[in-house]
Amino acid sequence: MDTVAGSKYRFGPHEIDERQVFRTSPLSFAIVNIRPTRPGHILYEIGARVEQYHRASSLTFTIQDGPHSGQTVPHVHVHIVPRRKEDFENNDNNNGMMNAKNETLDLDIERKDRTMEEMAQEAKEYRALFS
Repeated sequence: MDTVAGSKYRFGPHEIDERQVFRTSPLSFAIVNIRPTRPGHILYEIGARVEQYHRASSLTFTIQDGPHSGQTVPHVHVHIVPRRKEDFENNDNNNGMMNAKNETLDLDIERKDRTMEEMAQEAKEYRALFS
């Protein structure tokens, strides 16, 4: 979706000029970075609804691209994990793949597949949340 002339965008405490915005949806927008670390460094504002829905105060975003990044599914993808204050005693240890007791998970052993019914119910809730 293109930007709408005269639209107001906020990124945290910052007002974003509509000329920085290159993509919008009803729930998100993407902007070029004022101080990029490398060419192509962009910002995509999303998450407020996920935080509210899960009564979280933050989100962990983990992007995996390649086997040495911990990727087990061979394509680039983003994990979005709602977080609460009590999840981590030391926030510097938060790598997105730890449980609430701050213990590293053996993802192949400790995580169990959900049933199709469980996943279908969650997808139904998110469709309503994002419609």
